[in-house]
Amino acid sequence: MDQDTLAPRATGFTRHGPEGFEGMRKAGRLAAECLDMLTKEVRPGVETQKLDDLAYQFILDHGATSATIGYRGYRHALCISPNHVICHGMPSSKTLKDGDIANIDVTVIVDGWHGDTSRMFYAGEPKVKAKRLVDVTFECLWKGIEVVRPGANLRDVGRAIQTHAEGHGFSVVRDFCGHGLGKVFHCPPNVVHYEQYTDRDGITHTAPDIVLEEGMFFTIEPMINAGKPEAKMLRDGWTAVTRDKSLSAQFEHSIAVTEDGYEVFTKSPAGLDRPPYPAG
Repeated sequence: MDQDTLAPRATGFTRHGPEGFEGMRKAGRLAAECLDMLTKEVRPGVETQKLDDLAYQFILDHGATSATIGYRGYRHALCISPNHVICHGMPSSKTLKDGDIANIDVTVIVDGWHGDTSRMFYAGEPKVKAKRLVDVTFECLWKGIEVVRPGANLRDVGRAIQTHAEGHGFSVVRDFCGHGLGKVFHCPPNVVHYEQYTDRDGITHTAPDIVLEEGMFFTIEPMINAGKPEAKMLRDGWTAVTRDKSLSAQFEHSIAVTEDGYEVFTKSPAGLDRPPYPAG
C-alpha cells in the first residue's frame, strides 16, 4: 500500500498504509508502557484514584494526551474495573483489597493516533478461580488475535473466543465489544466476541459477516464472566457490572491486519502482558 488511507470499504473499516502503522506503533507502545508503569503500583490498599493520577501524569510527561478525559463527559485517564465490574469502572477514593482482580484500561493519543489497551492486575493473592478466569480470558484474547489475517472473517474471531471461554465453563459478555480505531477513538464496525447466541426471547444474534483486509485497525477486547453473561449499568452511567455479581475479566489489544497476518500495537515492551507481575 503506497498511501496512508485507502478507500473505506462497505464494512465501515478504513484501510491504512505505512504512515498509519507507524503512528499506531508509537501510540500503542506508549499505552503499553503506561500499564507497565502501573504494575508496581497495584497492591492492596491503593486508591484507584492514585493509579489514575499516576497514569495521567505519565501520559503528560510523554507529550501525549488522554483520549478518555472529556470523552462523553468522562473525567479520568483510566477505567479501573475490579472483581464483578465488567468495564468502565471509574477511579475513586476506594481502595483495592487483598485478593482483588482488576482490569485497567488506558487510551492515549500520540500525534493524532489512538493506542487503546487493557490488562488484568492482581492486588495481593487472588483465589484460584479468579486466577483461572484471568488466565482463560488472556487465552481468549490470543485465540481471537491468532485467526486475524486477510480473508478471515470477524466471525472467526468471535468463534475462537466464544469456543474457548465456554469450553472452560465461562461466558462471553455480549453488551460490549471491540471497535475500529486509528485517528478516531471509536469507529465501525463493532468487533463482537462471540459467533452466535440466542437471547431470552429466543432471538438468535450472529456476529457481523465482515471479511478482513490488509490495513484494517481495530481492538479485540473480550470480557469473560465466571457466571452468566448478562450485564447491568450502575447509576453513574459508566460502570457496567455482572448481573449475577460473578467475577469478570478482560484483556485488550489494538491490532492491524497485515499482508500475511496481524500486528499487535500494544504488547508490553517489558513483557508484562499478564499477571502476576514482578514485585515493584
